[in-house]
Parts: sequence; structure tokens; C-alpha cells
Amino acid sequence: MALDETTEELARAAAQGDHRSLGELLRRIEPDVLRHCARLLPYHQDAEEACQDTLLAVARNIGRFEGRARFSTWLHIVTANCARTTYRTLKRRGAEQTSEELPDMRADPHRVSVIAGSRLDLLDAMEALEADKPDLAQALVLRDICQLDYSEVAEQLGIPLGTAKSRIHQARKYVQAALGDAYKWSS
Repeated sequence: MALDETTEELARAAAQGDHRSLGELLRRIEPDVLRHCARLLPYHQDAEEACQDTLLAVARNIGRFEGRARFSTWLHIVTANCARTTYRTLKRRGAEQTSEELPDMRADPHRVSVIAGSRLDLLDAMEALEADKPDLAQALVLRDICQLDYSEVAEQLGIPLGTAKSRIHQARKYVQAALGDAYKWSS
């Protein structure tokens, strides 16, 4: 999500309380946020829900954006967190509903779509990593989901570059062990 300088300026103005800038900022970032959510969630409706949650989170928390890093970096984190939260919520809702309550309306993506199944498997593995080793999960999300470079990950987490690389490597090993040898990291 590379945002232009005008968007970065709107974010700084919105963080200072300019409501007009906030409205324009939300309008400008919505397509990028939706695309990013769709990379994580296999169903368009789920991605739209995560996108709306992200825009709401931005609107509510823009005052916390301090401008030390680029707004696009901050937005990546908010978007990834909202998409993962949406996934966990949907998963929990699905577990709470019995098969008698809902007819089989959606095909099982693990059986129907390799792409969707892989994303769901990855989100399950990320959830396990986050529960077990949250510091590793945070680094992995920034690098492989938000696609920040290693130095940006280190800066965002306030850790040395070598530590960031180590955490990302350990997180990838953890997730790959959870997913099996068929899954390889592309970065």
C-alpha cells in the first residue's frame, strides 16, 4: 500500500483533528485497504467487512498516529490486524453455529479452492503463532503480510535490524512447520 504524499499530508492533518482531512483520507485509502484485506480473506464479503472495520479503526485512532513513521506503514498494521480480527470473529461464529442451524450455504474453501484454503490455513497458523509467540507474529505480519522491508519492520518494532530478521526467520519456520513442507515463503 504505497500512498502518495498528499495522502500522507491528509493523515497528518487528520491526526491533528482536521475532520475534513479525515473524511478525504478515508475516501482515498478505501480502495487500497479493500485490496489488502482481499489478499488475506478469501471471500469478498469478508474482505469488505474487514475493510469497513479498518476504516472505522483509522477514524477512531487517527489521533494516535504520531507521524514518526509514514502513515502507510501505520495503515498496513491496522489493516492486517483488522483482517485477522475479522477472520477470528468469523471463525468463532462458524464454530458456534451447528450444522442444523445453517444449511451448507458456502462451500468448504479447504476443499474447493487451493488459494482460499491456503489463505485460511495461513491465518490459522498465524493465529497459533500469535497465541504462542506474539513478538514473532508481529514481525511476520509486518514483513510478509504488510510487505514492509526489514529495516521498516525493525523501525516499527523498535528493535535492531538483526533481531527483526531473526524474529521473521523464526516465525516463518514456526508457520511452515504448522503448514507442512508444501507451503514455502515466497519472500
